[in-house]
Parts: sequence; C-alpha cells; structure tokens
Amino acid sequence: MSNSRSLTSRKSPLKWAGGKKRIVEEIKANLPSSGKKRLIEPFVGGGSVFLNLDFDEYLLIDTNVDLINLFNIIKNDSERFIKDAESFFVGNHNESGRYYDIRRQFNESTDPYERSLFFVYLNRHGYNGLCRYNQKGGFNVPFGRYKHPYFPRNEFLEFSRVAQKAIFQCGDFEEAFSQASKNDVVYCDPPYSPINRTSNFTAYAGNSFTDDDQRRLVSCAELAKQKGVSTLISNHYTDFTKVLYKDADRISLLSVQRNISCKGSVRGKSKEVMALYSG
Repeated sequence: MSNSRSLTSRKSPLKWAGGKKRIVEEIKANLPSSGKKRLIEPFVGGGSVFLNLDFDEYLLIDTNVDLINLFNIIKNDSERFIKDAESFFVGNHNESGRYYDIRRQFNESTDPYERSLFFVYLNRHGYNGLCRYNQKGGFNVPFGRYKHPYFPRNEFLEFSRVAQKAIFQCGDFEEAFSQASKNDVVYCDPPYSPINRTSNFTAYAGNSFTDDDQRRLVSCAELAKQKGVSTLISNHYTDFTKVLYKDADRISLLSVQRNISCKGSVRGKSKEVMALYSG
C-alpha cells in the first residue's frame, strides 16, 4: 500500500450507520499492509475504508445485494446513474407521502437498476442513515424528515474512479476469506457485538449476526493466518469480545464517538477493539 498521499478526505456517497470514516487513520495504523497489493473487506458497508486506503486492488464483499448492485452500477455506469438518481432529490420528493410511496416501490421492484435508484433515495431521505430490512426482506426505515437531503454527486464520481480497481461481490464473509492469498490483507467490520445484551440490534440485510457468526469470523481469521494472510477485526470492547479475541496477536483499544442506541438522540463514547491476527 502506498502512503505517498493522504486519502482520508474521501467520503462514501452513502450515509452509513457505524461507518468507519472517523477512524480510518487508526485502521491504517493497525493494518499490516507492507508489500500487500490487495485489500479484502468481507463487510464493505458504505465503503469508507477502501476509499481511503490506497491499494492496487480491492475485493469487497457484503451480504446486502442492494448495496453490491449499487456499487457495481456506480463502477460501470456512473454518468447515467448519477443523472437519474439526482432527479429524486428535486421537486416534491422530500415529503413523507412520497418517501413511503418510493419505499413501497423499492420493496416491490425486482429490477437492479431501479432498486439502486430507490436505494440511494431511501438512504439519503430515511431516518438516521439506517439500512434495515424486516424478516420478509422489506426495507422498513421510516422517513427522516431532513430539510435538504444532500445529493452526493462528487462522492459518486470519486467512488466510481476508485472502484475501477475493485471487485464487488455479494456473499457471506467466508467467501471473502476463501479467495485470500499472501498478497492480500483483510479488514473486517462485522455487525458489532451488542454492548447491551438485552437490546441487540444487528438486523441487516434481512438477517442478524449472532455470537456464533462472531466466532466463525475469528475461525476464518485464524485459518487465514496459517496461510500467511493478516486480518484486522473491529468490534465493541465488551466482556464477550475480550474472550472472543483472547488469542489475537495484538489488541488495540480506542474510544469512538457514535450513537450507542437505536435512538439518534442518544450519543456517547463507546470503547472499541481492533484485534489483529498476523499472518
């Protein structure tokens, strides 16, 4: 990875709860990238990490098919998509009735391009940047009531430029690890283990990320280590994750300002951990 220039000014075109824009420098400091050509992210999310880390190639995976379809469209057809998406940010689109009408159309649509247009609209007009689906796969985030939702034209253009070096795939994180080799380094930003075990909110892409999934991720990191591939994992620092990462090669702790409940008005510092499995 090249360190010849600062890249941390790049912003994701999406609002993304739990995005890593604020701690990219800490991730960079903890990620052993020397001599590595490709960054693998099994949980790409809004994309703030890969956008701000300069590698020759990226393999970016997520379980959310709408997210991956959108990213591939931005990569391959950005000019048309930006023009079409911007039309949803003018006129009477920033109204509650219109929002719920588009949300209904999104849930009924099966066309990837149309769903991607709706996805960007819902992302910027919905509440608190959430991406949440019910058990039937229906997007169910309420209207956000923002005065002037921002259309990220420049962010889309920059994303498209960087994405030319990326492969976007939809799948489980094990699919990402199965493709890893010694020229790669892996950064994992899974749905976080809950701070409050009685109010777990990890619903994403129509499913949930369980304690067993957290353990399965560590097993993948340990297997990758045996192949000479280093993996860095972020998570909340809790009693559960203290035990979960007890065999990591290095533990780094940091305090991060973020929403720590589903209520956007409840904000505070939460302690996070970065666990490195050094290959």
